[in-house]
Amino acid sequence: MALSGVTAQATAPIDTLERIEKTATLRVGYGDTAPFSYLDNQGQVVGYSIDICRRLAEQLKVNLGLSSLEIAYVPRTPSNRVQLLNHGDIDIECNASTNTVERRRSALFALSHYFVNVRYVALRESGFKTLEDLAGQSVSVARGTVNVGQVNQVNREQRLHLSVVPVDTLQEAFDLVTDGRVAAFAMDDILLSAMIAESDSPDAYVLSTEPLTESQPLGFMMRLGDDAFAEQVNKALHTIYTSPDMESIYDRWFHQPLPGKGITLNVPMSEALADQLSNP
Repeated sequence: MALSGVTAQATAPIDTLERIEKTATLRVGYGDTAPFSYLDNQGQVVGYSIDICRRLAEQLKVNLGLSSLEIAYVPRTPSNRVQLLNHGDIDIECNASTNTVERRRSALFALSHYFVNVRYVALRESGFKTLEDLAGQSVSVARGTVNVGQVNQVNREQRLHLSVVPVDTLQEAFDLVTDGRVAAFAMDDILLSAMIAESDSPDAYVLSTEPLTESQPLGFMMRLGDDAFAEQVNKALHTIYTSPDMESIYDRWFHQPLPGKGITLNVPMSEALADQLSNP
């Protein structure tokens, strides 16, 4: 009975709103995925998602009637983000997680802040551009991402006979392509574009012309069952997304040099995102 009581206490749901009111702190998870969230040259957490979440904290403070609300930044990886949410180490993941049916079994998602296609990056000299080009080749994927399942699904459906190579980080997956140890690395197209631009030889790489998936929404993840907090987050994001500030936030991260990176993505806002921001 004693052991049962300890287990129940350890797995008791976390009331994020109550904890925020007591601690005046919002725990935000961030990653190493420019332009969404990363550390700049001064070690500051920056990015498109981070700019939105800073405004989110300000709006939550107003909506909840708090005198102050600080942000505590916590690093997370693709493989531990849900665990950190469930354990209470973070309240919200402010990065770029794909909102899928499978993911919604383990986390809540906020109103989407970006849309992506999944493509692959390969060395230009390989001549790979389509899915058929990859037949019989090896493809790296990052553990904890939906891309693992997506690549396996495409592999089965199109009988490509791929060798799927899972690794721990996005950079490791990209480096396997650079070193010629795999033929391609499958990931969200915007993240691959940033990694290519930041590499030593951007011209050495090419993105596939054929996507692995249709357009998919990205969103901030929250704890499953934390409905009251999610409702407040979406209420605040609705205000932020429909404000005139969103155009300048997008412009800063997709049309101007990324702080600490020395690269400019020059990616116009998609029609899907424009529609989402005008009518969240």
